[in-house]
Amino acid sequence: MTLITLVRHGQTDWNLARRIQGSTDIALNETGRADAAAAADALGATEHHAIYASPLVRAQETARIIAARLGLAEPRLSHDMREREFGEGEGMLVDEYLERFENWQAAPSGAETLGVVRDRALGALDIIARASRRRSAPLAESVIVVTHGGVIRSLLHHASGGTLPREGEILRNGSLHRFAAAPGLLRLLEPVTV
Repeated sequence: MTLITLVRHGQTDWNLARRIQGSTDIALNETGRADAAAAADALGATEHHAIYASPLVRAQETARIIAARLGLAEPRLSHDMREREFGEGEGMLVDEYLERFENWQAAPSGAETLGVVRDRALGALDIIARASRRRSAPLAESVIVVTHGGVIRSLLHHASGGTLPREGEILRNGSLHRFAAAPGLLRLLEPVTV
């Protein structure tokens, strides 16, 4: 069993404006750097063995801040933990997107479905969990993965049997969500908000 804490990256100016980022590579703002530091402080109560990040700069910077504060090695990148690609919806304000496409399950031209996001993220977590077991067997290892709101939502939905996140629930920048992972298994332990 591998303990995995998913961390939503810190705030960007597009988050602040409520603009859909998707695969658009937007850096953290100063509040986002503070979000990352607060997440590191919350993570500091538990021992962690490795940190991974989406390749998008906002996740990488968040992961580097956390790694530095916790004394971890440089974050490893996991391409499949990147944010959902929103296609023609990228760059739109959230209200504009919902007015045009009606809901988050919609897949505008060039966008990934939520099922595709879930499946690639589950595959990535399986690879991360397998790698951690090779390093630390037979002990459980604790791994941090810095990723994105859409990815975390899809995994929460999967692990909770569709009951989480609740309708209208916002996953805050810097929020933490703990899971246990094993081959073919992802179990939610606790959602924690920083």
